[in-house]
Amino acid sequence: MKKEAIVIGSGISGLSISKMLQHTHNVKILERADKIGGLIKCSRVDGNLFHLVGGHVFNSRKQEVLDWFWSHFDRDTEFLKAVRNAKILFNNQIIGYPIENFIYQLPESQIKKIIDDLLKILVENKSNDQNNDFETFLKNSFGQTLYDLYFGPYNTKIWNTDLSKVPLDWLEGKLPMPKINDIILSNIIKKDEADMVHSTFYYPVIDGSQFIINRLAQDLDVKLSYQVNTIQNKNGRLSINEDEYLSDVVIYCGDIRQLFTIIKIEDQKLIESLLDVRDLQSNGTSNVLCETDDNDISWLYLPESKFKAHRIIYTGNFSETNNGTNKKTCVVEFSGKHDEDEMLDELKLLPGNLKAISFNYEPNSYIIHQNDTKIKIATLKEQLSKYNIYLLGRFSEWEYYNMDKCIEGAMQLKQLIENDV
Repeated sequence: MKKEAIVIGSGISGLSISKMLQHTHNVKILERADKIGGLIKCSRVDGNLFHLVGGHVFNSRKQEVLDWFWSHFDRDTEFLKAVRNAKILFNNQIIGYPIENFIYQLPESQIKKIIDDLLKILVENKSNDQNNDFETFLKNSFGQTLYDLYFGPYNTKIWNTDLSKVPLDWLEGKLPMPKINDIILSNIIKKDEADMVHSTFYYPVIDGSQFIINRLAQDLDVKLSYQVNTIQNKNGRLSINEDEYLSDVVIYCGDIRQLFTIIKIEDQKLIESLLDVRDLQSNGTSNVLCETDDNDISWLYLPESKFKAHRIIYTGNFSETNNGTNKKTCVVEFSGKHDEDEMLDELKLLPGNLKAISFNYEPNSYIIHQNDTKIKIATLKEQLSKYNIYLLGRFSEWEYYNMDKCIEGAMQLKQLIENDV
């Protein structure tokens, strides 16, 4: 007989683990919103596709992730393959991305200082062991000049926190680890960045990441507009909302900070672990869907402090079906909450003759780590697993997962659940 599994949340993490477990479990998905998709949901506004939180594309370095994903889609007919064409707006000019590969496009006075910094790093030969925090890593990897010009202001703008307080181990595997020799060589031979995970990416022909969500959900049992208020342990089974649902396994893909109000299990160590994660920090994002002049850019980064926005995502270039009129569209993204008038004033400063179509605010989109965050999450996972409750996804595991990492995490959790059984 199949066991029962409750999945809380219908984003990419929740839907992926549900698909993976459906052959061994009767899976029920509970979603508090009135639409599936989580952070990668989209909507149509006057025919234009609006990625409500960022612009989500797919690729992976993991063959098993690729194989699983393409088992649910027709890559040749349902997806477009694109080459990432990211740029940086700096000194009122468009320069290449990543900036360390395009130092030669900067003013000569800045180039000299950057080269001096890079040579100094080579001579000092500092080990990675000295990079205990994000700020130190950036300075030791790129030098003080590039930090002051780009890496410091851009990352401070996104994360809205003191970079010296962000532990480097959180970013392991999420950041390029550049070698000075490669940076210098790239600027001599003018080599584009081809080693990034998303230097090429796949994007649905129609409806963007919402197409992915809708396909994965097709044969799944999803209950929308449902609020989980209590999870209890009753005779070895898990009770949702006073026995409205009973399950052998619960997979929680929501905000981990809210769990202490939901889980009603008399276990002091578990209670302490739940309380420990209540105050984890995150940032939201304000997004504006805009019409824009024609261009061939995919992402445009805005490091300078004179801009409140930190990037423009040209989703209208990902697929022509994203554009409702003859005008291309893009999404301008701000970290934190900004009112509409403030964002409209910002659009006047940005390139492309931007015209606002629609606005969205997501209160939680970027997670932030502190020195003890990983320990707190690991401890809570251990305590929850005693009751067959598992965490999965960006805000549940408190990891900055993109779509491919969410799928990879679901694969690992499936293996864990099967082993536990």
